[in-house]
Amino acid sequence: MKIIENPWRGQGLMDGVLAEIPGPSVDAAAPLRLLAQCPAHGETPLERREAFGTTVFVKDERGRMGLGSFKALGAAYVIAHEAAATGADNLARALAGRTYVTASAGNHGMSVAAGARVFGAKAVVYIAETVPEGFAGRLRDMGADVVRAGADYAASMKAAETAASDNGWTLLSDSSWPGYVDLPWRLMEGYLVMAEEAVRQMPEVPTHVFLQAGVGGLAGACAALFRQRWGAAPRIVVVEPEAAPALQASIEAGRPVVTEGPVSAMGRLDCKDPSLIALRGLSRDADDFATITEEEAAAVLPELTLMGLESTESGAAGLAAVRLMGLGPEARVLCILSEQA
Repeated sequence: MKIIENPWRGQGLMDGVLAEIPGPSVDAAAPLRLLAQCPAHGETPLERREAFGTTVFVKDERGRMGLGSFKALGAAYVIAHEAAATGADNLARALAGRTYVTASAGNHGMSVAAGARVFGAKAVVYIAETVPEGFAGRLRDMGADVVRAGADYAASMKAAETAASDNGWTLLSDSSWPGYVDLPWRLMEGYLVMAEEAVRQMPEVPTHVFLQAGVGGLAGACAALFRQRWGAAPRIVVVEPEAAPALQASIEAGRPVVTEGPVSAMGRLDCKDPSLIALRGLSRDADDFATITEEEAAAVLPELTLMGLESTESGAAGLAAVRLMGLGPEARVLCILSEQA
C-alpha cells in the first residue's frame, strides 16, 4: 500500500479548472425528502466488528433498495428529481420519451436502469468488453438496452457521450468534467443519504474513516458531509486501486491527472480519470490518499466472509486498507461496504 498525506487539506485544490467546478453538496435533507416517497427506500445497517486489531463500524450498503449497492442512491435519485420537477400527476409516465444513456462498469448502470423504468424513461447502458455477461443480463432484466463498446470503461464512456450527442439523449454519468457538472453534482447529493445515516448510527465520532474511490463520487460526497458534521476529528483516508490512482496522482501533481494502468480486479474503482467535483471536495476534506494492490484487495475477502460481510475487491477496498494499517485497539474506524458479492 502506498499512502500520501494531503498537502491541500483544509484549503482545497483551486488552481486552474477547479476554480470553475462546484464542490460537493452537503444538503442531505433534499435526497432524504425525495427518497422517503420511494417504497423501496430503507435505512441500511451499521455493523460493528472487532477486526484487524481494532474496532470497525461497517456501513453495509449491499441491500440498498434491492439493487445491491450504494449506487441506488445516485442516478435513480437524479432521475426521480427530474421526474418530480415536471409536475406530472402520473410520475410513472413523467419522463416518457426521455432516454438516459451512460457507461458503467457495474452498479451505476443498474441505478440508471431502475430510475428510468420507474419514471417511464428509457435507459441505454454502454459497457466495456471486460464486463461480465451476467451483469449485462441484469441490466437487460431491468429494461435497459445494453451496448458493448471498447476494451475498458474509458472507451465505453466515450461511446456513451457520442450516442448522447448523436441522438439527443441525456448523458447521466457518475463523473464530472468541465462543462458537465449539474447532473453528477445532483447524483453525488443522493449519496449523502448513506453518509447522514452513518452519522446518526455511529455511537460516537470515529477516529478514522476509510472511503474507497473510483472517480470519487462516494468518497467526495461522504467526506464533505462528515466534515460538516464531525469537523476535523476523524482522519479521512481515500483508497484507490494501484492500477487507477487518479485522485492520488492529482493530489500529488496539484492538478487533475489522467492516469494509465492495467485493468484492475477492483472493476468499479478502475477509473483512470477523476471526477472534478469529487477532486475539489476531497482535496479540501481528505487527510490521506492510499492505493492498494490487487493482492491486498483480495486478501481481505475471506476474512470478511467469515464475519458475514461478503463483498468484492471494489466493495471492500476501504476495509482492505484498514487491515494493512495496524491502527490498534484505541481506534474507531468507519468503512463503507459498498456492494454485494
